[in-house]
Amino acid sequence: MQWEVVIGLETHTQLTTQTKIFSGSPTQFGAEPNTQTSPVDLALPGALPVMNRGAVERAIQFGLAIGATVAPHSVFARKNYFYPDLPKGYQISQMDLPIVQGGRVSFPLEVDGKTEIRSVQLTRAHLEEDAGKSLHEDYHGMTGIDLNRAGTPLLEIVTEPDMRSAAEAVAYAKALHALVTWLGICDGNMQEGSFRCDANVSVRPVGQKEFGTRCEIKNLNSFRFLEDAINYEVRRQIELIEDGGRVVQATRLYDPDKKETREMRSKEDAHDYRYFPDPDLPPLVVSAEWIARVKAAMPELPGAMRERFVRDYSLSEYDAAVLTQSKAMANYFEAVVAAAGKEQAKPAANWLMGDVASTLNREGIEIAAAPVAATQLALLLQRIADGTISNKIAKEVFGAMWDAKSDSAKLADDIIESKGLKQISDSGALEKIVDDVLAANTKSVEEFRAGKEQAINALMGQAMKASKGKANPAQLTELLKKKLTA
Repeated sequence: MQWEVVIGLETHTQLTTQTKIFSGSPTQFGAEPNTQTSPVDLALPGALPVMNRGAVERAIQFGLAIGATVAPHSVFARKNYFYPDLPKGYQISQMDLPIVQGGRVSFPLEVDGKTEIRSVQLTRAHLEEDAGKSLHEDYHGMTGIDLNRAGTPLLEIVTEPDMRSAAEAVAYAKALHALVTWLGICDGNMQEGSFRCDANVSVRPVGQKEFGTRCEIKNLNSFRFLEDAINYEVRRQIELIEDGGRVVQATRLYDPDKKETREMRSKEDAHDYRYFPDPDLPPLVVSAEWIARVKAAMPELPGAMRERFVRDYSLSEYDAAVLTQSKAMANYFEAVVAAAGKEQAKPAANWLMGDVASTLNREGIEIAAAPVAATQLALLLQRIADGTISNKIAKEVFGAMWDAKSDSAKLADDIIESKGLKQISDSGALEKIVDDVLAANTKSVEEFRAGKEQAINALMGQAMKASKGKANPAQLTELLKKKLTA
């Protein structure tokens, strides 16, 4: 039987406010347990929540960025359940009337060697408070409770079940991660729990309209874990059904050491949480004027920047999409072009997507931490453009720039001079190299003159070798052709 995978994601995005969603307690990561709490966070009698305006404005930004409806009237509700790290015995969230409704997130996806633009429909994004954290290690067989996270502002972003593979789910999650960090509403630090996904996974026979029974995999805090967990769960469900069993709706956890999911608890339905409007919080009213003020202060969005890169820099749609996957990369690109000149936009894009990206991946760092500044890369591009060095030599210069210990040692001009890498463009010197190569490779010369045009490639290689890679390739090719056809 052929199976179709159905995936929906719920993403808990920690908002970048300095204080919690309903109290003035700080939200900094890494503090000693239970040192960032207040009577509101601890649910002490008589303590009342007060809405954090900054959290609301970040939710509005997200809604505008995805083309959603920002609700003029939304309501906070109490989600009732009992767990040791939930001091109130309920979580303040939004159920029937969330602040963000609808919207879409688009992203590139590699399918059969081709890049397609996919789009995932969002159901909603709602504001809520985080719970505390249970600590199970180094407590002599006991569990400790840290309530520093209790009350931390979250925007929970929920998709429709639109995704059909783990790869597509990861591509969506990466695009969402890029968007919320681009907007500055989330720092995106997955190791610290600032961006974590719950994956709802089910399978059904191809052609069946009804959804299969879903299982929810909780708290996936890396893209690799997200992909591995979904792939394992898909295999588990298919094998279970094909062996005559049935999938039971449940909440599951992913064990990255064993690379498998395991059941945490049977899945509760919404009515089990006994939602009802929180009597301590009035409805949240967002005026059109408030939305307009937030919109005016927002940065240029990735989609608009992609269009501008295509229009202003004559880049392809693909190049523009890659360069705008992160705000830091887009800003670096524009800084290179500003320093090198607009005519260097395409070479700058090629370098960023090629040598720079591969070096960043090898080093495991982001573009913001790159040791080669945009202005330094711009100078390197100028030296390629004016014929001082070839593209091949430029790679050697770039490596030296990257490894240099001080900024003063990263100047392309100084590296070219000190290493003797300047390209040979003197016609007399090149002519001697060509004459020597032709004399030493008579077989290739005869083959070319007999109509085997690719023989010039061997001669070109010998000439470049003789010049130690310093010959100007364009001049060398022209001179070779001239001598061979004389």
